[in-house]
Amino acid sequence: MIDIDDVTVRFNKATQKIDNLKDYAIKLIRRELMFQEFIALRDVSFQVREGEGWGLIGTNGSGKSTLLKAIAGIMKPYKGKITTYGSIAPLIELGAGFDPNLTARENIYLNGAVLGYSKKFMQEHFEDIVTFADIQNFLDSPIKNYSSGMKARLGFAVATVVNPDILIVDEVLAVGDAKFKKKCDQRMAEMLSKSTTLLYVSHNIKSVMKLCTHAIWIEKGNVMMKGEVNEVCRKYMEAQGLTLDD
Repeated sequence: MIDIDDVTVRFNKATQKIDNLKDYAIKLIRRELMFQEFIALRDVSFQVREGEGWGLIGTNGSGKSTLLKAIAGIMKPYKGKITTYGSIAPLIELGAGFDPNLTARENIYLNGAVLGYSKKFMQEHFEDIVTFADIQNFLDSPIKNYSSGMKARLGFAVATVVNPDILIVDEVLAVGDAKFKKKCDQRMAEMLSKSTTLLYVSHNIKSVMKLCTHAIWIEKGNVMMKGEVNEVCRKYMEAQGLTLDD
């Protein structure tokens, strides 16, 4: 379902402070802009088969979310190739696809359109989305007034209203309460049983081990280990001076 072949992602970090568009334009014309190259991911390769769940683990800033964005097509690799097959439902940025000034009711249809669903389809599944997200009393409130947890609930409910071929979940679910996280875990487990492929970033190693069959450990943009989830998670925790019981 996903083939990542020798992927490198780099960014250009500005080495000087420019706080207005005029200065930027002048330096650009004079070719005075200075950048420092930053490699976010280096030579990453692995394959994900249909129905597999892959956990992406590593410390903060290791490149996990960058890899998810590249797979979702949000950013283009500097080098290498990413090939995906089937529909993708990405849950990467909290509130992505939502207009903060629109109500939840309006945003359900907007987010559905972003994911490629028709208005008729969204009308048929509207009540299921609202019930799962548990926002019945806030449907006509602007999204900008929602808490982080409420945004996460709504985004997850819309993205998983049907079984996408590939579900990409970043740490957005970390803001939810325990009850909602349990609902999400149950839904993702159901989707995996129906051959949905999962890419899952979480610092909750026990959650990764529960949901995923495989894991890839990334540190400072480099792949440290990949393979069977329990073995990779055990090695990662050992490197942190911890055990799976911690």
